[in-house]
Amino acid sequence: MSAKANGLGHIGFYVQDLELMKDFYANFIGMTLTKVSPTGAFFSADPEACDHEIAMMAGRPSLDDPHWIQQISMRVDSLDDLRDFKRRIGEKEYKLDRIVTHASAIGCYFRDPENNPVEVFWLTGHTSWAQISIPIDIDQSDEKVMAEVDRAFDVAKNVELGKPASPETRAAISELGAAAVGGR
Repeated sequence: MSAKANGLGHIGFYVQDLELMKDFYANFIGMTLTKVSPTGAFFSADPEACDHEIAMMAGRPSLDDPHWIQQISMRVDSLDDLRDFKRRIGEKEYKLDRIVTHASAIGCYFRDPENNPVEVFWLTGHTSWAQISIPIDIDQSDEKVMAEVDRAFDVAKNVELGKPASPETRAAISELGAAAVGGR
């Protein structure tokens, strides 16, 4: 049997005024800001259970723009399930955008038949509050994949809940990403 999603992970959407929307979701809705950068903010109703259910990104050019969905993300149970999705995405010739480690998860980003952005992701067991996205080859052995995840986690593990990464950590994340792209 093919792998299947086991639940909705989060919704990602574009916003025009990131500060206004951060205030709304934190102070009006009552969610916890978990991950933040100058261009995005992630919120969770229960950070102990799930690091985010909402991912908002700056970039919506107009409130009249109907293209506000950034992604719809669903969890899978295992790394092998993620590999199965990657294989089936190729078989169906859906557009594969990227596969990355976020330290806390590995995400496979692709397009559905109508070109909507979709992510299927597997939780790695690490808790990371950094916005990190490093290319990763999931066709390697489990040990090599986890070694790359661990490297990403080591760079990002000191980022605090709801705080932006320091300039040094952002630089280290960029270096890790450049090395991953250069090594492929």
